[in-house]
Amino acid sequence: MIDSLIHYSIKNKLIIGLAVLALVIWGGYSLSRLPVDAVPDITTNQVQILTLTPTLAAQEVEQFVTTPIELSLANIPDVTEIRSVSKLGLSVVTVVFKDEMDIVRGKQWVSEQLKMVEADIPTEFGKPMIAPLTTGLGEIYQYTLATKEGFHDKYDLTELRTIQDWIVKRQLVGIEGVIEISSFGGFVKQYEVSVNPERLRSHNVTLPELFTALQSNNANTGGSYIERVGQAQFIRGEGVVKSLSDIEQIVVKNVNGIPVLVKDVAGVGFGHANRFGALVRNGEGEAVGGIVLMLKGANSANTVNAVKERVARIQKTLPEGIEIVPFIERTKLINKTISTVTENLLLGGLIVVVVLVMLMGSLRAGLVAASVIPLAMLFTIGMMNTFDISANLMSLGAIDFGVIVDGAVIIVEAIVHRFQVWYEENKRNNVDDPAERDNMVYETAKRIRTSAAFGEIIILMVYLPILSLVGIEGKMFKPMALTVGFAIFGAFVLSLTYVPMMSSLVMGKNLNKHWTFSERFLKWLYRGYEPMIHWALNWKKATVGITVALFGVSLYIFSQLGGEFVPTLDEGDLAIDFRTASGTSLTETINSANKAHQILKKHFPEIQQIVGRVGASEIPTDPMPIEMVDQMINMKDISEWKNAKNREEMSEKMAAVLAEELPGTSVEMTQPIQMRFNEMITGVRSDVVVKLFGNDLDILYERANAAAKIIEKVDGVASVRVEQIVGLPQISITYNRAKIAQYGLNIADLNRLVRSGFAGETTGTVYEEERRFELVVRLDSAHRQDIENVRQLLVPLPSGGTVPLAEVALIDFRKAPAQISHEETRRRITIGIGVLNRDIETVVNDVQTQLEQKTTLPSGYFYTYGGAFENLQRAKDRLSFAVPLALFLIFALLYFTFHSIKESLLIFTAVPMSAIGGIIALWLRDMPFSISAGVGFIALFGVAVLNGIVLISYLNDLEKEGITNLRERIMRTVEVRFRPVLITATVASLGFLPMAISNSGGAEVQRPLATVVIGGILSATLLTLVVLPVLYALFTKENGKSIPKGGMTLVLLLIIAANATGQNQQPLTLTQAIERATQQNLTLKTTQFNVQSQQALVKSAWSLPKLSADLLAGQIQNRPLDYTLSAVQSFEPFGVYRSREKVLTQQVNVTQKQQDIQRNDLVFNVKQQYYQLLYLYRLQQLLRAQDTLYQKAVEAATIRYKTGESTQLELVASETNRRETQNRQTVLLREIQTSYMGLQALLYSNEPIQIDTLVSLQRSSAMQDGTNRYVALAEEENRLSRTFTDLERAQLKPDWRVGVANQSIEKRLGFTYVSGGLGIPLNTKPQKARIEAARISEQATENQLKAVQFQTEANVKILRETLTKLQNTLLYYEQSALPQADLLLKTTYKQFRLGDIEYVEFFQNTRQAWQIRESYLNQQLQFSQTVIELEKWLGIE
Repeated sequence: MIDSLIHYSIKNKLIIGLAVLALVIWGGYSLSRLPVDAVPDITTNQVQILTLTPTLAAQEVEQFVTTPIELSLANIPDVTEIRSVSKLGLSVVTVVFKDEMDIVRGKQWVSEQLKMVEADIPTEFGKPMIAPLTTGLGEIYQYTLATKEGFHDKYDLTELRTIQDWIVKRQLVGIEGVIEISSFGGFVKQYEVSVNPERLRSHNVTLPELFTALQSNNANTGGSYIERVGQAQFIRGEGVVKSLSDIEQIVVKNVNGIPVLVKDVAGVGFGHANRFGALVRNGEGEAVGGIVLMLKGANSANTVNAVKERVARIQKTLPEGIEIVPFIERTKLINKTISTVTENLLLGGLIVVVVLVMLMGSLRAGLVAASVIPLAMLFTIGMMNTFDISANLMSLGAIDFGVIVDGAVIIVEAIVHRFQVWYEENKRNNVDDPAERDNMVYETAKRIRTSAAFGEIIILMVYLPILSLVGIEGKMFKPMALTVGFAIFGAFVLSLTYVPMMSSLVMGKNLNKHWTFSERFLKWLYRGYEPMIHWALNWKKATVGITVALFGVSLYIFSQLGGEFVPTLDEGDLAIDFRTASGTSLTETINSANKAHQILKKHFPEIQQIVGRVGASEIPTDPMPIEMVDQMINMKDISEWKNAKNREEMSEKMAAVLAEELPGTSVEMTQPIQMRFNEMITGVRSDVVVKLFGNDLDILYERANAAAKIIEKVDGVASVRVEQIVGLPQISITYNRAKIAQYGLNIADLNRLVRSGFAGETTGTVYEEERRFELVVRLDSAHRQDIENVRQLLVPLPSGGTVPLAEVALIDFRKAPAQISHEETRRRITIGIGVLNRDIETVVNDVQTQLEQKTTLPSGYFYTYGGAFENLQRAKDRLSFAVPLALFLIFALLYFTFHSIKESLLIFTAVPMSAIGGIIALWLRDMPFSISAGVGFIALFGVAVLNGIVLISYLNDLEKEGITNLRERIMRTVEVRFRPVLITATVASLGFLPMAISNSGGAEVQRPLATVVIGGILSATLLTLVVLPVLYALFTKENGKSIPKGGMTLVLLLIIAANATGQNQQPLTLTQAIERATQQNLTLKTTQFNVQSQQALVKSAWSLPKLSADLLAGQIQNRPLDYTLSAVQSFEPFGVYRSREKVLTQQVNVTQKQQDIQRNDLVFNVKQQYYQLLYLYRLQQLLRAQDTLYQKAVEAATIRYKTGESTQLELVASETNRRETQNRQTVLLREIQTSYMGLQALLYSNEPIQIDTLVSLQRSSAMQDGTNRYVALAEEENRLSRTFTDLERAQLKPDWRVGVANQSIEKRLGFTYVSGGLGIPLNTKPQKARIEAARISEQATENQLKAVQFQTEANVKILRETLTKLQNTLLYYEQSALPQADLLLKTTYKQFRLGDIEYVEFFQNTRQAWQIRESYLNQQLQFSQTVIELEKWLGIE
């Protein structure tokens, strides 16, 4: 096939050229639409449930909110993890689904469960809601509202927050790809009624009365309308409050006819909601901002650009003096990473092109091979766009143009060599004969195509195991594997089509201009190589020994490399996980964050701006306590840094400065996206996490702190942070139930009083035009200062009067849990570990060792390890499968190429030889093993065997040409193949060189992969040119005949395996039998072809009559010579085309239904045959049991005859009956074989089969209804007749035609006119007759449909009645007849053996018992066959 493709391409250059042009157009179009991102989104498939409960402590949140939600979600399918955080005022439950789960469906399942669990959560404790469907890359644009110089005093935080919520946020919604805008910082404006307890008491007003008054005096209504003088006058009652004065004038109660107003008992003014977060910027104080969250799966580049465009428009609508200042936007990282990829690809491609042109020795040859690069890239981009793969650091980061052009290089180099040989033989500068040139290219390409084609196929195949990666590593590297696969496949097709075509077109000319530089350079290299190969061939065993020793040393080095998941991507910006002591107030945390900003700005001029997010926002997808701050640091370009050379050094210095100048705080250096990824994937922010599980929070905290002291001493640990789960100061109110009963109170009213007084209770809404603000009642700030205010809170009594809250409750300070974390519904605490300047795997191994040696845990408590280490372990486990699979695929393809185990193993030695260089390259560059490096090894192994294929192929060719001298054959091979081996190795390694040495953003991830490939290719090339010839010499005899290839051994192994499989043949289940029958049945396949034929005919519905073109010439006018050239196209009525298409489509449906009936009948026959075999097996078992009993009877009759207790007649009768039973068994065995042949015929198979004899003979009754195939066919035939009638009606309408003509008039040319006309049938009777016939046919099909429906219903009814009768019969056998038969057999044989009865009586009784059993089997078979027939009519398989 490959030879034919090469031949076709050379002979049809125009077609190949047009195909290449189409590829260029398709690739260019796809490039304009290709989604772009920085990195793949590796966030787990998750749904978050948020519940805001501002008045509950962590314990109550866990008990009343989190636990019910977790329990309700436990049974949702495809869930891999459920974790949660319960803290003051907030519950966050995260449900992680399998990656293949559709997240929208997962969200729907979660939503359904939440509706059910809402009843278990008290209304006042909040309502669960699902967080926006976003990911770790979702925070695409973060900004602050900054005031310009001169306007700082004009806008306070409340005003800025109102502008953010009602101007900026509202205009940002609706952007494609944006799921939510989360506001952060400032004060949410409220209308506040600040209650003074003394004024309440003086007016004898209670807090509930005030609350009720505010609720009852803030509403509008309508009174429908009144009709008057022909008009409808609508009635509207306006009672909503619109201003502070409206609120002040609300009447609370009347005392002796005097109204008590709100302003009499409380102050009314603007306030703000209790907040759990804030925003600080550049150490200048608080700020207001927002976070734009992107929908999961959206195009980030397009979304960011759309947001930036919208922000530019919003900027014009903002009040004077306010501007939107972004501090995190994805464009920066996207541009940086894509710039890195683009730069590496361009430099790599340029290097490859230069090397090809230089080493090929021919500009044309080099450009032909190099031109494959852009074409393969365009094909790759087209496929990426088709499969919705974004262009990012990972998807494009592993493309090596040197590897891509390997196949093209091999073919072009061989063609160059062939033309040079022709030139030396003929001494002619050009191959002038195109046919000869085409033939030379074809013969050369055909000869070398095995090396070229199978080499690229091997590279392509080794990337397939990467697709087996799952989880985070799968999301990172699957796009890369697909992209490289697309590129290699595109280059593979081009090397067999485009390259031979272009070689034939542009090469074979000016052969005397072959460059001498490349020849001299390659000869110089060969002169240095030649002594090495001679020495190696003279010292074969020493050469092999040195290679094995090198491999052993490399394995030792590999064991010492250490490991990490993937190198950390340098995002360009930094982030600090900044924390103050547990229980720190929001105000104090804000002050500490501002001080940190000032310190960092003072010491590090590399900082552009710092923004700190304190606590949680209104959409708390990241549930931080108020003592935690995310410090986002915008850095200048690294070229402007003075205090550090890289990110690690800068992080160390910043952490040291903060630790020195801001004691009492802790910091952990990270990056914005990295921190977000860690938080969403594992629930914690650190790269490495030690999780301690247990029940008691105090014990968890104590043991975690003890472990942290041990961990911080481990080398490479930069920071250790224990999750703060205890130590939150809390004012505890413990009710005295006796006092409550004494005063006639209840706890619900007391809870509401506390909640209203201190947290505030919403009584309604105040509207300012379209803006809405809450109306809240709470104690004024003077009475919300300390614990004494809580104790003195006045409680109204039912009998009148008030008492302080301290009278009915114990109020004191306590230490309470700060937050409670769950994982898989179990409590746990985490110890976050920051790793710096050491690989993660080694650090975690040391941590594990230290904890096991120095700590002991109570019963039920245990450690686990997560974060990047967990990802690394899972990825290594998966690579332990993927790498052997890749090696197996390489070996299998080599064997199928060379059909020799020996030659396949010789080429396969390139794998360990390449591993030597890859490992040593990592060691020299001080890089640990990572998943990037692991993927590099997989890619390397595929590339490494290419040169071995080239050498072994040529050695075989020389052997076929009659060169039997082994050494001569080897030396000629290495001399001729030295250049292609060197070229492929050079371009493959140099193509990765820019990635290996790049220091730009994103290169960290590419660097290990490129390092492995370059080092491995270098070692594999050197050792292949030296060691492979040596191994070939060792394993090949001097006369040219190889040592036995081992093919017979492989065949023998396969035969043994086949025999073992046959001996352990798995029984064929009924489902498998049906599946095999439907797949292999030729009649079904024929019908499927008919369906496809009918489907193909659908397109013929719109066929037009042939264009009529006429030419008239002669004396048309007065002049002797004029012409008329005309073209006319006729059309049927458009309704005819539509109706004809419907008819053809309906014919497809009819054929498909006929196919369904054939399948249904086939399934029916398979079931019948299968259960017939089951019945025969059961009967065989019955006859065997009968034969055994009769054998015992013969033995007993023999003894009785010998002892004189019976006559010979009894003995003969017993033997006769047993022989009759044996004869039945023989006949039955033949019947079983015949039935198996019948089943094989249904399966279209000659292979021996064995049914599953353990299946019950009594088939389960068909309860559900299916689709009757016969009714379905009748319905489709009825629809077909209706569409045919419509077609005939459409034929009544006139045809029409259009035309154009050009003519000359009296020798004046160019007179053009158009024409049009209608084709009107003069006699419509024939067509009307056809319409009437179609209508009659339609009625016939309707009657046929009714008949089939009636017959189906009757058959189903009869069969169900028959089943009922058979069930009763079977019930009789099972409850009565069978037990009696068993008793009869047991008793009769015992009495016969003891001599109590004669043989005739024994035989009659046993025969009756056997007949009962056999009759039961017949009834079971009849029942199953009836069920099967019912299933046939119901359309159930």
